[in-house]
Amino acid sequence: MNIGLYYGSETGNSEMLCEDIAAELGEAFTCDIQSLADVDPAALDPSWFYIFVTSTYGNGDLPSTALPFEEALTSGKPDLAGLRFAIFGLGDQVFADTFNHGSRKLAEMLVGQGAVQVGERGLHDASGFEMPEDIALPWAQGIMALLAAEKAA
Repeated sequence: MNIGLYYGSETGNSEMLCEDIAAELGEAFTCDIQSLADVDPAALDPSWFYIFVTSTYGNGDLPSTALPFEEALTSGKPDLAGLRFAIFGLGDQVFADTFNHGSRKLAEMLVGQGAVQVGERGLHDASGFEMPEDIALPWAQGIMALLAAEKAA
């Protein structure tokens, strides 16, 4: 299965987490890791599965590397019917009013263009004691189990 691991980040944590997820998934999957700054949403291939990893920046916004993708989604309004994705957010509960709003906003935009979210949105809290990979890696395995179960049904 081909998996696009696409990240939005200010500090590089989302990119590193995509690399960790790709390593966790192993050789059974072909993974393409890219910054959302380099991705055209209209070019997303419905035969692939996508995992988006993004932080939240400022007042609940997407990070700067995700802004070109956001702009292309909102202005171009590409038809994403048939596209399936999962999403993981990095946030900090210190900012309770906007905690993980970046990932929520991105998921809502993708669904608004016809994409289907698989599983629950994964969430990491930088104020907690767990490292992002401690939450994201089991979450990613759970998403893959959901996909396997759907395929077997």
